[in-house]
Amino acid sequence: MEISKATRNYIYEMLPKSSGLEAEMEEYAKENHIPIMDAEGLHTMLTIMGIAQPKNILEVGTAIGYSAIRMLHAAPEAVITSIERDEERSQLAEENIKKAGLEDRFHLIKGDALESASQVAEKAPYDILFIDAAKGQYESFFNLFEPLVNENGIIFSDNVLFQGYVAGEKEMESRRFRAMVKRLDQFNKNIMNNPRFASTLLPVGDGLLVTRKCKSI
Repeated sequence: MEISKATRNYIYEMLPKSSGLEAEMEEYAKENHIPIMDAEGLHTMLTIMGIAQPKNILEVGTAIGYSAIRMLHAAPEAVITSIERDEERSQLAEENIKKAGLEDRFHLIKGDALESASQVAEKAPYDILFIDAAKGQYESFFNLFEPLVNENGIIFSDNVLFQGYVAGEKEMESRRFRAMVKRLDQFNKNIMNNPRFASTLLPVGDGLLVTRKCKSI
């Protein structure tokens, strides 16, 4: 079934509305052009997370701490290790986490995720891995951190359809942009076809790839 604009709007109207700090963060992100997870994709992920009830979560791409706060509320027994290389966003994330009263359950690693493996490993193993950072590096993030995820753990990769560009719905202008989209497309194909994982690519938000790490045979 092709989802029409009216149906999509209906779905969005059904989603719970944010309030308080979360609503403030959404408005701040919009005004300052900071990417945070789309509401439809976020609620899909949080629903799965609410069922799984993870104890230990790894997030690649903190931004201002919005997703971390939402995940900690969805999984009240979980702690999060989150990585962010942007200094200003790191500071905002820490401030927002403190406002939410969740600082005891949040550990921030400031720096490049691809250079933070040793710090990340200290908190392993993880029940959930959430990737929401540089799109052209998804394959590298996945390959680096997947070994730290428990068997039957879940890996969420956001923005894998990237505004329709990955599926060829829109024309790409710059060579650099085309290269990033090509890498994202290859990442999707590699994960979907890897027998070590059970994956589904959901057309929610900007595309959410949900992957379960299968038990070793």
